[in-house]
Amino acid sequence: MFEETFLRYLGMILFAGVVFAYLGRALKVPSLVMYMIAGILLGPIFGLVEMEEALELIAEVGIILLLFLVGLELSLDRIRDVGKVALFAGIGQVLFTAAGGLVVCLLLGFSMIQSVFLAVALTFSSTVVVVKLLDLKGEIDHLYGRIAIGIFLVQDLVVILVMTFLAGLGSAAGEEESAVVEEAAWWTTAADIGLAFVGMGFLLAFVLVASKYILPKPFSWAARSPETVFIWSLAWCFLIVLLAKFLNLSEEIGAFLAGLSLAQLPYHKDLERRVHPLMNFFIAVFFVTLGVQMEFTAAFENLGAVLILSLFVLIGNPFIFMLIITRMKYKEKTAFKTSVTVAQISEFSFIFAYMGIAAGLIGLDLMSIISAVGLITIAVSAYMILYSDPLYEWCRKLRLLAPFKARQGEDREEKEKRVGHVAIVGMNGLGRRIAEALVERGERVLGIDNDPGKLEGLGVEGLIGNVEDLSLREEANLDSAKMVISALQIEDTNLILAWHCQECGVPFVVNAFDLSIIPDLLDLNSSYLMTPFIDGLKMQEEILEKMEDLRK
Repeated sequence: MFEETFLRYLGMILFAGVVFAYLGRALKVPSLVMYMIAGILLGPIFGLVEMEEALELIAEVGIILLLFLVGLELSLDRIRDVGKVALFAGIGQVLFTAAGGLVVCLLLGFSMIQSVFLAVALTFSSTVVVVKLLDLKGEIDHLYGRIAIGIFLVQDLVVILVMTFLAGLGSAAGEEESAVVEEAAWWTTAADIGLAFVGMGFLLAFVLVASKYILPKPFSWAARSPETVFIWSLAWCFLIVLLAKFLNLSEEIGAFLAGLSLAQLPYHKDLERRVHPLMNFFIAVFFVTLGVQMEFTAAFENLGAVLILSLFVLIGNPFIFMLIITRMKYKEKTAFKTSVTVAQISEFSFIFAYMGIAAGLIGLDLMSIISAVGLITIAVSAYMILYSDPLYEWCRKLRLLAPFKARQGEDREEKEKRVGHVAIVGMNGLGRRIAEALVERGERVLGIDNDPGKLEGLGVEGLIGNVEDLSLREEANLDSAKMVISALQIEDTNLILAWHCQECGVPFVVNAFDLSIIPDLLDLNSSYLMTPFIDGLKMQEEILEKMEDLRK
């Protein structure tokens, strides 16, 4: 009976998640918001789903994978050129928002412990939501996008410190008969918090050393097989999670640091693409079940507070960032577009509240308030990010940005967009020879392969991954390529590339290793077919003709 109930609940959760995610895509609303709305309908409104132990377990795995993915997004190389502004803006915003949020919450009548949790929840912005939206706009590598990601890295590291503090606080509370922290002896609490920070410091040092000296060689070998590197990355994630538990830290801290360590490897983008599908399943369950657990009565009873806190995030966070970034000599448009990206609360806010409930520090009523603020701010900020350019022009016309006295115009983009390049897919012997010949002719060449070893020593820009993934084709910017060349002997991949190039009008050269697929490639308007047998015969004929000429 238990299994039948669990499967029924899980089926309804997944079905509702798919339907609402599709609806959210049409409305350009982040899937996290739609998942929570689906959960509200299944739980509080229609009462179709109730929380069970098995669902909670899946949701917890979803949290772990979410934090793992957040860590994977945070490559230090991506933000190296904007480190200073990211550090000052990230720390400055955390301090000002936390202090302002605490004052606002106390004025709204919340207790001190509730105000602290709410203030922390309001402080951090969503890495996952913003990265997806910037990727959707194709502006993740723009200057403001790199600044935003750098700020999120700083915020996420601060979150880990806060979660470490909470882990130590929870340990102190757990040692007492009562779950109330105030009843724990202060020295026991201080000792547990100190041990938590020592453990976190050791774990952070371990993963950073591992990312530099231990992981590169085995993962370089594993990267030759997509399935192997996927399994290895998950194994590393859960190994660090277990180590975090051994050090009395939370699973979330371990998962984030595991992802952060892998993000420093050259093929972290390929890892992201491979972990995404599995993560999406667990994340959907987590956020739908979060909606299922919402207490609507608490949210409605505090509707005024929910709206005030939402406005504080939607207006207050961008205001603070505009002040900081414009004082660091960035121009008005860059500062505005960066500031808009932080106008929502983070997935960490939900996880932080979830940990607070588990530690007995807050109740589900506060989780409902945080969830309601999350729904409003993530949904509204999504449109603010997607339409940041017209929003900027509107604010300029109304002179809303004049008080910041920022410099006008746009900052110079330091990263050149990939355009007019020749993309070569498959760096086997044929692909390498073509790349070398094109480089000699002065062409800009992008080599793409699953195996990082095949991209070494060519002197060309490399991209690791499978071109069957849409996200990789977008990252390679094949739509703006001068030509795409496939040296692969994989029929399905070649057909996908031929179709993609036909859709975007880019010339496509393909290795027609099997004569039976030539009609299909011709139907897809392939520009040139490399047929090794025929081309080889032609080459032999040319050599023989040259030899005959020499004899004469």
